[in-house]
Amino acid sequence: MLASQVFIRLLIALLLGGLIGMEREGIRRPAGLRTHILVCISSALIMLTGIYLYNLYIDKTNLDPSRLGAQVISGIGFLGAGTILKVNNGVKGLTTAASLWSVAGIGLACGVGFYSGAIICTILILFSLKVFSKIERLIKNKKHESWLEIVCESSPGEIGKIGTALGNKKIQIKQIESNNLNSYNMMEIKLLVLLPKSIRLDEVINLVTYIEGVKNVKIE
Repeated sequence: MLASQVFIRLLIALLLGGLIGMEREGIRRPAGLRTHILVCISSALIMLTGIYLYNLYIDKTNLDPSRLGAQVISGIGFLGAGTILKVNNGVKGLTTAASLWSVAGIGLACGVGFYSGAIICTILILFSLKVFSKIERLIKNKKHESWLEIVCESSPGEIGKIGTALGNKKIQIKQIESNNLNSYNMMEIKLLVLLPKSIRLDEVINLVTYIEGVKNVKIE
């Protein structure tokens, strides 16, 4: 195989894997742009290696060029499992794990030169991640579930004050995530809340906004 063909296949794998990685990076998932690119390029290289070995020993022994690629499909599960986290009563990272498995398949397709399949698959995956996430959010909103993204001072008891204020209004916190921001001693808190039917989202935002130490509140 010509070096130009190898370069084109690896480049296309980089671009397609990068597109999906950018979507994951945009919502700050554990496996982002670089991880998806590495998985996709490596999968393409493994498939190219299988083809290279097949052409190299075609007259000497029977080789199946897809055998190396098959190991990618099973082996990617170890990497995907690392992105799945148990958070309180739920699980986070399943979609990212699935996207890693998907870009591995896209990389294999690029490795054998099946560009149309790789490109169509990438488009469909991006469509699913973008459009169906909005549909999921609409379904959750109908169930009166919403994510609140809160920026507040990183001080002792701040999360407790927010939880108490919400609890007084019979608002249930189903999931919580927090991380410290790099500047001004601030932190970001994400809350998945279940609202009583009598309370609107704008009322919840106003309630949290007026808590001492809270700087910004928005619906994610």
